[in-house]
Amino acid sequence: MSRTRHLHCIIPPHLLEKLLGSDDSEMRQVALNTLMTTARLRGERTVRASFAGVATLGNGRRTVFDCRHSTRLPSAVLVRSEDGPESADPSVDHAFDGLGLTRDFYRTVFNRDSIDGDGMRLDAFVHFGEAYNNAFWDGQEMVFGDGDGKLFSDFTGSTDVIGHELSHGVTENTAGLKYHNQSGALNESMSDVFGSLVKQWSLKQSVDDADWLIGPDIFTPGIDADALRSMKAPGHAYDNDLFGKDPQPDHMEHFVKLPDTERGDLGGVHINSGIPNKAFYLAATRIGGFAWEAPGLIWYESLKASNADTQFQEFANTTYRKAAELFGDESPEQLAVLAAWQDVGIQISGILAGVARARSLAADRNGGAGPDKVLTTVSQQIGALAAQVTGLAKDVTALKSR
Repeated sequence: MSRTRHLHCIIPPHLLEKLLGSDDSEMRQVALNTLMTTARLRGERTVRASFAGVATLGNGRRTVFDCRHSTRLPSAVLVRSEDGPESADPSVDHAFDGLGLTRDFYRTVFNRDSIDGDGMRLDAFVHFGEAYNNAFWDGQEMVFGDGDGKLFSDFTGSTDVIGHELSHGVTENTAGLKYHNQSGALNESMSDVFGSLVKQWSLKQSVDDADWLIGPDIFTPGIDADALRSMKAPGHAYDNDLFGKDPQPDHMEHFVKLPDTERGDLGGVHINSGIPNKAFYLAATRIGGFAWEAPGLIWYESLKASNADTQFQEFANTTYRKAAELFGDESPEQLAVLAAWQDVGIQISGILAGVARARSLAADRNGGAGPDKVLTTVSQQIGALAAQVTGLAKDVTALKSR
């Protein structure tokens, strides 16, 4: 299936544009160079060089190239392949390992054969440009900048960033969500969700142990910022003089309307993704355990069932339906999904808000239980009351006899 491919960058344009107003001339110049290089790459009809025959196609084989600080991918040199030894360059090995973790996650958890589901080879390019403050997926490979060392560090050092970017390839080869407005924000959210799950899976973290942060490793130690985004608390990943306050909303009441332009973040794709991000976090924490299991499967199957124009409401409805298909109607998993979307201001179609709230509250009171457990609990309560009534009747009879 033919898909329109975009340059998906981990650093949103509003952060780089904020730096253009910095008092630090070096910082301004680095931000300008990054923006200009990214704009040039977006304008090119093709970014990828042809490396036919360098690595065997299929089975998600990994190949890493060194750009040697050039911004021309065709000039990059091969530095590590699937069968080759480790490199003396940490960036090369970090990129290689990150590709492998993401590939193995999709294979092990979702039985997916690489990014396209058909064994797509995974190529990465490191040391792209001079002090390039970004990393991106261009539809065919991963490209990593080294960062300027002042604000951003080497982008190969973040597992969730690599998982995020490669997951754009999964979205391209499933729903193909258009990279504009709500469908674009869903596209970004899918990458945040699965990028976070790659990290959680690699560390064997439960929903309670996970940090739910995207890109906590890419800022240098001197920068007052937790991460690029927080799925647990959208809008609270950072708040400093350099970048301002994290603009992500966590509820539809605060949905941000921006122009569908590059400067407008194509309608706020990196901003409004906070809403579906929070919904996934809420569903996962309500279900408990490992987020890549039930909630991850629900989101993955819902992504495959979506299309290029899917909006927040449609995706929410799909997750509710998929939860029923996978775990049963009124199951704890489905009730968790219902409550999660309701908490971010999206009502599942066909279910009245009051009914949805009652169901979710009933589930919460019974430990996230479905109807069977709720019925059992009610039956136990009725039995206990009946026993009390029987005891009272005996006491009354005894008193009468006296």
